Amino acid sequence: MPSGPDYELMLREADLRVTRPRLAVLEVVHEHPHADTESVIDAVRRGLADVSHQAVYDVLRALTTAGLVRRIQPAGSVARYEARVGDNHHHVVCRVCGAIADVDCAVGHRPCLTASEHHGFVIDEAEVVYWGLCPECSESS
Repeated sequence: MPSGPDYELMLREADLRVTRPRLAVLEVVHEHPHADTESVIDAVRRGLADVSHQAVYDVLRALTTAGLVRRIQPAGSVARYEARVGDNHHHVVCRVCGAIADVDCAVGHRPCLTASEHHGFVIDEAEVVYWGLCPECSESS
């Protein structure tokens, strides 16, 4: 049976101290892509009942800064976190229920889209959000 990611190794390679809250948050984000902060806190507390809100916020910030987690925030949505990092993928968001799914790069190379004007910037990432209705909301409308 294949094993999951080695969270301890991921933290060490990112030069982060291995702590129970960091391990728990990293595992939750891997298991629940696009989870909001409150969902992460609730899931972490199932295994670490005494972890504080602030500790989870601090861990999410540290993991994001280290590049182990990506923070996304589609317009009108709270911040969400995912473990899929480094590939410049995009998202599709349901206008009704807010469901989010990953969408691979629109064009085969990074940053996926070429800006019509770069204004002197060195562009290394493109953020694209597709909006529509998820299958469940499409059926009920």
